Amino acid sequence: MHLFAVYFFLIVLRLESDWGTPYHELINLWTVGALLVGLFALPAGWLADRWSAPGMIAVAFFGLGLAAVGCGLSGSTQSLWIWLCLLGAFASIYHPVGIPWLVRNTESRGKALGINGIFGSSGVAVAGLVAGLLIDVSGWRVAFIVPGCFSIATGLVMVCCLKMGLMADRTSRKSAVKATSQADRIWTFGILLLTMFSGAVIYQATQASLPKVFELRLAEDIGQSALGIGAMIAIVYGMAGLSQVVAGYLADRYPLKVVYLAAFMFQVPLLWLMSELGGMVLVAVAAAATILNSGALPAENMLLADTVSVNHHGLAFGLKFVLAFGSAPIAIRLVSYINSTTGDFRQLFLVLAGLAILSCLSALMLPTFRSVPKTLASSQSEG
Repeated sequence: MHLFAVYFFLIVLRLESDWGTPYHELINLWTVGALLVGLFALPAGWLADRWSAPGMIAVAFFGLGLAAVGCGLSGSTQSLWIWLCLLGAFASIYHPVGIPWLVRNTESRGKALGINGIFGSSGVAVAGLVAGLLIDVSGWRVAFIVPGCFSIATGLVMVCCLKMGLMADRTSRKSAVKATSQADRIWTFGILLLTMFSGAVIYQATQASLPKVFELRLAEDIGQSALGIGAMIAIVYGMAGLSQVVAGYLADRYPLKVVYLAAFMFQVPLLWLMSELGGMVLVAVAAAATILNSGALPAENMLLADTVSVNHHGLAFGLKFVLAFGSAPIAIRLVSYINSTTGDFRQLFLVLAGLAILSCLSALMLPTFRSVPKTLASSQSEG
């Protein structure tokens, strides 16, 4: 899923010349698809609570693959828009289903979420390299079709594993909610909704804009090739992925509020620097900012899991990703508007720095408590 998320933003750079369509118009083709990633997250989580989490993930792989192949075969902006909408609909399944599936089937949750984050960010990193290579060698259509076929094959493998009993879901539904009042849980959930939304806008806007930012500001360093830009994207998100193990380790051992707050606080100066810098220094600063944005996720997911009962994990995470991915159209419109009016992205990163400040102020109001200790998590799952 993460691989497909960044693919289009690289392909757009080639479509500009192949179709003679301006960047800000092409990037807007993903707006509705991005909105569907958020809107369909809630019903996806609800279905997983009542049917099968691994079954829903298999459906996601099949749907993503078919939609990607359809994108590669598109002959107009209208048909590409339709397939991108389907891509967004099926992409909505993974996060509200996969994250709670992982949380309830592991004991060291921070470590498990960190490892999951490595593969998620690696998907974005690999997308930069694979898309850049395929675009330069075979064209943008192949860059859609090859990963689409791989996704369909992955879905087939997953179905076989389910049939053979190699993959299942923990059936225990004991609650892991901390011994706090309902009012405290509602307060925590409300604050998390705000921080999740603002953090998501930062992530989505950065992801959407970085390929074009690198094209504009790294021309003297890497030229104009899609592979060169993709390699820089791979560096940024590859480093962010590796850092999530550390973030998960910290979330397992320190108060979640402290870890979560620090991740937002240190993004502020980095996003401000991204508004001014160019060259390879920009790549390093972008990587640091993305590391911190991604590093907030293990603590964020653990805070959310501890706020609601296991019976409602799918629904709660579905709501989270309605906000997280529902923010994408806002982020894309913001990127498109600033690029079309200024020709650069300086103001974009200043706005994102302001959102990071808002997240810091919101996170300060979260209650302070540690992660569920490993022994407690074990006793709850055995109970």
